[in-house]
Amino acid sequence: MASIGEIVDQTPSAEVLSRARQRAILVPDCMVEARRIANTVIAGWHGRRKRGIGENFWQFRPYADGESLARIDWRRSARDDHTYIRDKEWEAAHTVWLWADMSPSMMYKSTYASVSKESRALVLMLALAEVLARSGERIGCPGIMEPVSARNAAERLATALVHAPPSTGLPQTEMIRGASDIVLIGDFLDDADRVMQRIAPLARRGLRGHVIEVADPAEEIFPYSGRTEFTDPETGEKLTSGRAESVRDIYRNAYLVRRENLGQSLRRMGWSFIVHRTDHLASEALGAVHGYLSGNPPRVAPTMSAGVGA
Repeated sequence: MASIGEIVDQTPSAEVLSRARQRAILVPDCMVEARRIANTVIAGWHGRRKRGIGENFWQFRPYADGESLARIDWRRSARDDHTYIRDKEWEAAHTVWLWADMSPSMMYKSTYASVSKESRALVLMLALAEVLARSGERIGCPGIMEPVSARNAAERLATALVHAPPSTGLPQTEMIRGASDIVLIGDFLDDADRVMQRIAPLARRGLRGHVIEVADPAEEIFPYSGRTEFTDPETGEKLTSGRAESVRDIYRNAYLVRRENLGQSLRRMGWSFIVHRTDHLASEALGAVHGYLSGNPPRVAPTMSAGVGA
């Protein structure tokens, strides 16, 4: 007789409950910080709300490095020696899906940063929700919150995150229907090809995407030396190096190659890619992604730079 059930491992309820409590404590503080950042950045955007997502033509403007080639108006560009982008007018009530990675690797924080990657990702997501909600956009979070058009959308999202179950990996997106934008915020430390296997189908469905890679400065500069034990936050697997400095160059090369490959793959399919380090101002990444969403991308593609920010 075929079995109609099986004995499964017991759910680690204590661990899940502990993780939920940590998030419940973190989210309110992140909401306060997100609103502060949103208010600061919005003040600098006064009068810049015409260009953006929509169907109606607004203006032509010069092409900037890093923008999608698909947006070039070749007929207009053929008239002279310049390359032009065809801008469209921002339409109210557009749907923007926001997602932040809450997996264990995001909980990392080195002495070079004042916040964890998880905290910064939450602040960026909630601040972007605050900014977009004030513009009348519909805000949703895959698997957590259906799109809503309300001034308090960021608060609703914060509440939904408190009660959301722990998850790993990119979100399920079956509920996303029609043309819309999606903003993915995480560390994306997996191999670039594996990440693209999950992201590419979203582009084929017509979603316009924006990826923010959140990185701790120690992950890029690899400041370790001497005997060092490394622990994989996802699996708990440990690796001990007798002389950590001896692998610094190999590690940094692999880390940066992964990032470059991911960025190139995203840009080829018309998505934007932003690198944000947790020792820099959150407003830098917020301003960059809002620029892409509103059709006013930064002149230079945002990438990690040296230095320390608050």
